[in-house]
Amino acid sequence: MEPTAGPGQLLAISDLHISYPENRRLVEELRGGEEDWLIVAGDIAETVEDIRWTLATLAGRFRKVLWAPGNHDLWTHPKDTVTLRGVARYEHLVEVCRELGVVTPEDLYPVWHGAGGPAVVAPLFLGYDYSFLPAGCTTKAEGLAYAESTGIVCNDEYLLHPDPYPTREAWCRDRVARTEERLAGLPADLPTVLANHYPLDRHPTEVLWHPEFAMWCGTTLTADWHRRFRVATMVYGHLHIPRTTWHDGVRFTEVSVGYPREWRKRPAAPGKPRRILPMEDETGDRGAAPGVGRGRGGAP
Repeated sequence: MEPTAGPGQLLAISDLHISYPENRRLVEELRGGEEDWLIVAGDIAETVEDIRWTLATLAGRFRKVLWAPGNHDLWTHPKDTVTLRGVARYEHLVEVCRELGVVTPEDLYPVWHGAGGPAVVAPLFLGYDYSFLPAGCTTKAEGLAYAESTGIVCNDEYLLHPDPYPTREAWCRDRVARTEERLAGLPADLPTVLANHYPLDRHPTEVLWHPEFAMWCGTTLTADWHRRFRVATMVYGHLHIPRTTWHDGVRFTEVSVGYPREWRKRPAAPGKPRRILPMEDETGDRGAAPGVGRGRGGAP
């Protein structure tokens, strides 16, 4: 489909982690054009108050804001006065977004008609199911035991509760099934921009310093979605390795800000959203971009 002319840009950012004062200042300084849309692909903060402040701030500066939850957003953290767990916490955050006019994974997916469009923009909430197992491991139990032996244990194991689902993987599989049905019903003549906190395919995790951390980074159930659902760009965060890769001819763009100790090492100015549409002129890569650390530690 030929790109259509139109005002504005479709932008994306994630992993703002505003509990760090330096990152909060980045949000305070973040501005958009009158017609720009902004995707926020998860990990805003650990408390509802901080998430609300961030989304309210951004909703006042962009034409439209779309939110996909990250694992930190869904933690039941001892610092948060909101003690809801699992689905109840997610649904509470959805209501916060609706009060602010922010699009969530539970809302109708809007169509971007600006430059590079039209395209359906779908914020997703899928989770992970431990299927990105370490080499040589065949079960979740084996994978977790191996990860623990290397000193890598994600804080989700203590703070991200799946209630009322029995496990995080059960919650993930239900979310995948529901979302798959919605995406299958989209108009077949429109490309899509799918925004999820985790990548839809495992390949972006190949550069992690600790490859066992991939278990907390997605699900194999979505490995063909970039082909099935006419994806123009797959937007994700979580890895704190901002870059673009191309997989089966499809653009995967990681848009995270990350922690101050990470972004201080990069040559680019921090806190700048990536342009998703119209598409940036870039070649993509399979490794970390220059100046970017290769991967995450064990307790993000």
